[in-house]
Amino acid sequence: MAIAWGILVAAGLLEIVWSLALKNANGLKRPGWAALGVGVAMVSLGMLSYALRDLPVGTAYAAWVGIGAVGVAVVGMLFYREPASRGRLLSLAAIIAGVIGLNLTGG
Repeated sequence: MAIAWGILVAAGLLEIVWSLALKNANGLKRPGWAALGVGVAMVSLGMLSYALRDLPVGTAYAAWVGIGAVGVAVVGMLFYREPASRGRLLSLAAIIAGVIGLNLTGG
């Protein structure tokens, strides 16, 4: 089970990579970035699929998406000058709390 969680976390981190690669692809006008984004997305999906052999689908999917969503939002705030308002930070905290809650109550 610990290995499945490790793979899932790595897959979630790859969510950040592919999302940022697609941002840099500039609407697919930069094919190298686009290819990187699509390729990393496929690896991330494959890792999610592998982790789902041992993890509950609802919890695992929420964690995968949550890692990606929170990670991309934080990178956006730090490197793309996106706003880091109180509301945005509280919303990110709610995503994290929701994923933890699903894990704690999902068995």
